[in-house]
Amino acid sequence: MDRITSAKNPLVQQLRALRRGAAGDLMAVEGRVMILEALSCGLAPRYALLEEELPQRELAEALARAGARVYWAPRALLESVCATKTPQGSCCAFDMVPPRSPAGPRIVALDGVQDPGNVGAIWRTADAAGFGGILLGAGCAGPENPKVIRASMGSCFRLPYEKVPDLGARLEDLKASGMAVAVSALDGEDVYQRAPLGDAFVLVIGSEAHGASLDVKARATHRLRLPMRGGAESLNAAVAAGILMYELTR
Repeated sequence: MDRITSAKNPLVQQLRALRRGAAGDLMAVEGRVMILEALSCGLAPRYALLEEELPQRELAEALARAGARVYWAPRALLESVCATKTPQGSCCAFDMVPPRSPAGPRIVALDGVQDPGNVGAIWRTADAAGFGGILLGAGCAGPENPKVIRASMGSCFRLPYEKVPDLGARLEDLKASGMAVAVSALDGEDVYQRAPLGDAFVLVIGSEAHGASLDVKARATHRLRLPMRGGAESLNAAVAAGILMYELTR
C-alpha cells in the first residue's frame, strides 16, 4: 500500500471537504469501529487513510477486500482531515448512505432539528427502540455530516431515512394511510395521560429553538408533552425524543 505525506494530495483535500459535509455523493467515516460497522452494513468504501504508526493491518485488509484504495499516512495528516479532536487513526470515504423510505408501523419525523449531535442521537435511539425509519424535514442535519454519523453510532447506516422537503404534506399522506401523527409540543396533553395512538404512528420532534412548525402542528392527531416537574421549562430534543419513543412503544 502507498503512503501519503502531503497535505496538498487531492484525496487529503477531498477528505477535508467531506469533514464539512461538502460532497453529496461521499461521506467521511472515522475510526475503526465505525468503519467496520459501515462495511458490515454493505456500504462501499472508496479510499482510506490509516495512521502508519498504529497496528492496523487487519483493518487495511478488510477495506482492500471491499474495494477501497488504502494509504498509510502520518498522524499529523490524519489530524488535519478528521473532524474529531483526537482521531482514532483512520478515516475512510464511503459512498453516501442511500435514502430509503421508512417502513414499519412506527416512524420518527424531525422538523428542523439542526444540531447534528441531536439528529444522530435520535437516529440511534429510534434504531434501538424498533422504529422503522427517520423522516428528515427541511433544515435537518443529515448523514453527510460526520457528527451525525458519530452520534448515531452506525444507526444511520442501518435505519432507513428520507429527506422530505414538505414534511407537512408527507404527514398528511401518512394520516390518510391510517397512521396517527403525534407531535411533541409544550402545549400538548400529558404523554402519560394521552388518548390511545394505536399501533401505527409518526412521532414528530420539532426544532431545538422553536419546536414544531405551525404547518406540522396543524397535521397532528395528537399533541404530546412531557411534564416538567422541576424548574426546567424544556428538555434537549434528543432526550425528549428518547423518552417519548420508549413511552409510546411501551
